[in-house]
Amino acid sequence: MLDHFGPQRWWPGDSPFEIAVGAILTQNTNWQNVARAIENLKRERLLEPHAIDRLALDELAEHIRPAGYFRLKAKRLKNFVRWLVERFDGNMQSLADCSVGALREDLLSVNGIGPETADSILLYAVGKPTFVVDAYTHRIAVRHGWIEPEAGYDDLKEYFESRLPNDVATLNEMHALLVEVGKQFCRPREARCDACPLKPFLPASGPCEPF
Repeated sequence: MLDHFGPQRWWPGDSPFEIAVGAILTQNTNWQNVARAIENLKRERLLEPHAIDRLALDELAEHIRPAGYFRLKAKRLKNFVRWLVERFDGNMQSLADCSVGALREDLLSVNGIGPETADSILLYAVGKPTFVVDAYTHRIAVRHGWIEPEAGYDDLKEYFESRLPNDVATLNEMHALLVEVGKQFCRPREARCDACPLKPFLPASGPCEPF
């Protein structure tokens, strides 16, 4: 995959906090919309934990409107920022002092932060070794026969983490490359296996269901 696509250099963002905000806003939308929402916050000098914490919920929602589901995401972002301010005085660097397991559990206790978002924050914003699972990962793993279709998030996470080095750079690159495979080749209704860099890993009978 690396030979085919080259380094992906994920995740875009000028600071750990911006990356964390992006991880929350990117739920159920594309990155272009998230980038517009983040630019709105930057333009108003609001891309800072204490500034968002002080901001009224409806004002925050308007600023992040381009990201879609903006009222729901405003609540989730406020919940995350409140947690960050209360637990770490708004300092993202302080998160690095926590163990990955304890910090992940703490993040998952924040209303609106699910496993994928928590792992994205841990890996990309904090630099902790954890594997991010998403719909692309699940689809690729099922079609290659690596896991059963009913496998859950933790099953997929364990599958990849048990086979990859416990290294931030490797886990980062692997997730980003799998996303590219999912976008370009392992599509929801069309498996373009012939040109896919993961073709050698398919079962002899071809890609598994479901399509």
